[in-house]
Amino acid sequence: MPEKNKLTLSVQYADPRLQEEITRPMIRKWVKAALFAPAELTIRFVDAEEGQELNRDYRGKDYATNVLTFAYNEGEEVDEDEPTRADIILCTDVLQREAAEQKKSVEEHTAHLIVHGVLHAQGYDHEDDEEAAEMEGLETEIMTGLGYKDPY
Repeated sequence: MPEKNKLTLSVQYADPRLQEEITRPMIRKWVKAALFAPAELTIRFVDAEEGQELNRDYRGKDYATNVLTFAYNEGEEVDEDEPTRADIILCTDVLQREAAEQKKSVEEHTAHLIVHGVLHAQGYDHEDDEEAAEMEGLETEIMTGLGYKDPY
């Protein structure tokens, strides 16, 4: 029987600062916890310069942000066996700064941002209060299921 939530995962450390601390097996575990369907995902760690460039070029916002999700079959009618395809970009500079500000470990904050990005890749959003409540509830459930504190 085929695996229900088959995952093809690529991890890229364009910014290698977290490569020793945030390992591929950790990332795979976090992604799979947030996955409700088959997926082909790339998780890419970038520095502030690349993060700002991507955010400016694709979202029109000229600053580096913590996580960007580029979902390639967003809004398309896809068969349930068709994998979700997305690139999830994490900006190392921003996530390290936020972890310190929020008094969280880099691991915990990275896990949350990956869970957040994977949910976005599957069509979840937080554009209004109802969507935000649903997405935050899922994030809390997934994060506590992984053994972390409620991220909110």
